[in-house]
Parts: sequence; structure tokens; C-alpha cells
Amino acid sequence: MARVLALAFACGAVASAGAGDAASTCKSLPPIGSTRTRPSVNGGSHLFIGGALTPWHGPVIEVTSPVYDEATASRAAIGTLARMDDESSARAAKAAAAAWDDGQGEWPRASLRARATALRAYLDALVERRAEIVEVLTWEIAKTVADAEAEFDRTMVFAREVLDRAVEGDAPFKTWTTVGGVNAVVRRGPVGVSLLLAPFNYPINEMYAMMIPALVMGNPVIVKLPAIGALAHILTIDALRATLPDGVVNFVSGGGRETLPAVMRSGVVDLLGFIGGSKGADALITQHPRPHRLRVFSQLEGNNLGVVFPDADLEATAAAIIKGALSYNGQRCTAIKLVVAHRSVADALVAKLAAGIDAMGRGAPWDANVSITPLPEPKKPAYLAELIADALDRGATIANARGGDTEGQLFHPALLYPVTAAMRVFGEEQFGPVVPVAVYDDVSEVIDIVKHSWNGQQCALFATDAAPTVPLVDALSSVVGRINVNMPCARGPDVLPFSGRRSSAMGTMSTTAVLREFSVETVVATPAGKEGERFGADLASSSVFLDGL
Repeated sequence: MARVLALAFACGAVASAGAGDAASTCKSLPPIGSTRTRPSVNGGSHLFIGGALTPWHGPVIEVTSPVYDEATASRAAIGTLARMDDESSARAAKAAAAAWDDGQGEWPRASLRARATALRAYLDALVERRAEIVEVLTWEIAKTVADAEAEFDRTMVFAREVLDRAVEGDAPFKTWTTVGGVNAVVRRGPVGVSLLLAPFNYPINEMYAMMIPALVMGNPVIVKLPAIGALAHILTIDALRATLPDGVVNFVSGGGRETLPAVMRSGVVDLLGFIGGSKGADALITQHPRPHRLRVFSQLEGNNLGVVFPDADLEATAAAIIKGALSYNGQRCTAIKLVVAHRSVADALVAKLAAGIDAMGRGAPWDANVSITPLPEPKKPAYLAELIADALDRGATIANARGGDTEGQLFHPALLYPVTAAMRVFGEEQFGPVVPVAVYDDVSEVIDIVKHSWNGQQCALFATDAAPTVPLVDALSSVVGRINVNMPCARGPDVLPFSGRRSSAMGTMSTTAVLREFSVETVVATPAGKEGERFGADLASSSVFLDGL
């Protein structure tokens, strides 16, 4: 284990996106950081395929943190991953296909109760490694300790709730029922081999929101580890090997373009679970030789509006927007990406937003009272600077101190005002700490924005009187999956449906809905009457399908 002085930047590392003299010297950017022991996760020496850890002698990826090492003035090295190729990833696909065995494998044919019991044992084993997983999350994706703990804990709660709901069942004919001259029982069964991809921002939570439902419903999985956020998954391998049959979970690491085409072209993937960008999802779907039989569950981009009405409580609204736009640096699909404020209150709102943003603590993920942390994606600061420069060229201003300044991977939040449709940041999902504020005069202008957006995820409305919001609520009801009133956009509580339209989603996530996304209804039917009932009773006493499934 090595020691590192985190986030101590030289003067030459400081850059400004155009906020003025306040960012022109090192003195205006105080030191941020602390000494902390960094992790070292060796994921590059072995592959986890078919339940075995097999030696890997191919190329290796050095995994680095957005937290800088003072000794090298660069990103701190925290582990390794195997840089797999199409041949090695094809092995993972074959292992998953063998576990599936065209629906006759040990896992898909086990009772649902047995699968749930095994998965509960897996979750119990993970809890024992909670501290390690949380620490790795703070280093690899710069999530604050509190947020990393919350991600882990929420994931465990979600997963256990999913298992409970799966065992209890939600089919209307989960017991033998006579209807229309037929005696029938309905159960849910697996789809087949599932390829799962999740993004860096919630690498455990987003993956397990798909993986646990997929597994409990009997689907063997291929887990494509995210390019950023993979090391936490490496720490789960021992628990997976100890609790689940061989080949039920298989890991693929490395670049998606180098590993996934062979997996998709093989045709063994029956279900694609994808949380990320629509371009990546489209590329995978089109590579499948039989896309008509590929089941797709996806949660994709969101360019969520925050709409401020003239009578909104500006103090509460500003606090909600800051939370909604900048929690985890705005790196959430549910973040408010564009604020549209009525002209009569826009200036006052921006002043309150600027004050609130300037008060946010910035630094290393483990520092006290820190909200803004370094960005994990190496190229993200440069991309955000491009968006800001474009907005400034077209008439916007940076309305807060230090907005757009950078220290290594730390990007100080930028409040842009006034933003117009001519600016890139108006329509692009920034996925980072940039808060654009536009102005409207009539709610019809907001409806027009909604009509012409590619987004179909959520919207947040801020008002005191409900009546003026009614036209917008009605317009949004056929465009987005969730309308929030006087609160930020969010996914939870997890019992609520999380859906989307347009380019934002295919399928619905919740502790119950996601089970339907990763399963297929199967009916066993007999003629109504005593003979059919006798036959059904005999089946129930001997068939795994009916025994706790």
C-alpha cells in the first residue's frame, strides 16, 4: 500500500475557462487535499470466466484516480485490469452460454427460491467487504465517502427488495386459477444469456439494478466492467465464486470496441441490459445477427429541465436546483441539466444560485464538507470548457466566482446565464458541473422546448400555485417518465417506476417492474374440471416450475 498526497497541484496545472481575474493566480485557488493511503487492486493478472480465475498474460490497463499523486503530479495509480480482446471476451460469452445450456442449465432450472437464497448469501458476503468497496469507489470515481456509502447501502436494500418481490410473485394467476374453461398457472422464467453494461457514475448500483433481477430470474450474465469504476467489481469476485454456480456471472474488461463486437456477433446474447449513452446501445444492437430476438432494457441519456414559475419560492427553489444539478458534480442522468426561469424572477434566482454554488466545498472525496470533487473522466474538463466557451461567445456570462476554473480534474461549477437555444449547452447533456439558466416569458415557450427535445426522462417544476403549472404538466405527461413538483429529479424511491421516452429509456426500473424486464411469462394450462385439477395437482407436487418459482 502506498501513501499519496492527494490533489496538490502546481501553479501550471491551473486553467481558467474565462471567469476573469479571480482565477488568474494560484492564490485564488487554495490547496485542496489530504494525505491518505491509496488502494491497490490487482485485476490485471486473471480473468473471471466460467467461475474460475484463470491467469491473464495479455496487455493490462493501469487504473488511475482523478485524485493526483503529489510525487508524480499526475493521476494516482490504484490498480490494474486485463485489457481483454475479442477472443477472450468470446470465451466469456461461451461460458455464459454453457451455464444457460439453451435453458437447461443448473441455474435457469433451479427454483426461484433457490436462486434467491444463493443471491442473498452473495449479498451477505458483499456486506463483509463494504469498507473496501466504498474506499475504492472514492478513489476511482471521486465520490464522497458519504455518497459512496449511500450507493453501496442503497444497492443492498434494492437488491434484497427485488429478491423478496421475486419470490412473492406478482402474476395475477400465480396459483392455479380456472378462467374461460381453462385451469392455468402463470410463472416468470428466464430470457437467456444477458449482457450487462453500466456507467461509471454508479458502477455498483446501476449494474446491480440489472444484474440481481437478471440472475434471480435465471439468466446467466456477462458483465462488461465499466472503463471507469471497474475495480469495485474486482473486489466481488471471491463472493461470486463462493455463492453462485460456475459460469452464471462472467466478467469482461477492456475497451468496448475491442471486446463486445465478438460477443454480440456470436448471437448467444438473448438480452441486452444497457445503462449509458444511446450511441453505444445502438452500436451493440446492430451487431447482433438476429436483432429481432434480442430483448433490450436500457436507461439512457436525460436532458432534464428545471422550470421555475413566477411565484416559486426562490430560496427553496435555488436549494433544490443546486442539489438536483450538482449532486455528485452533476454526473447523474437524473440531474437537472437546463434551468428555464420566468423572466420576472430569473435575475433573482441566478443571484441565489450563485451564492449557493460559491458556498459549496471543493476538494478530495474524503475531505470534510466537500460537495464538488474531481471528475473521473480524463477528457471531461476540456469538454465542459468547450461548452462554456461556446456559451460565452454567444452572449452568456459566468454568473458565479471561479466558475469553469480547473485544478487538475477538479472543475469548479459554472453557472451560465442567460443561455439561449443557439448555445450547445442548451441541448447537449453536459453530465458535469455546469448549470445553464435560460429565460421564458410564457409557458408555451417551455412546451415548445419540450416538444423539440430528444429527452424523455424527467422534468422538475417549481411553483407555489398549482393552476399555472397544469398546461405544462399535461404536456409533459406524454413526453417524460416523471414530473417532479418542487423537488429535484430523482430515480427513487426504488418502488416507484423509473421510465423514460424518446432517447432516454427502453423499459421500466423499479423493485417490481425490473423483474418483468428480465423475464418471460410462462403458462401451464389444463382443461377446467376435476381431471385437469388432478393433473395440475400432480404437476405441482413434482415440478420445479411450480415449486416456489
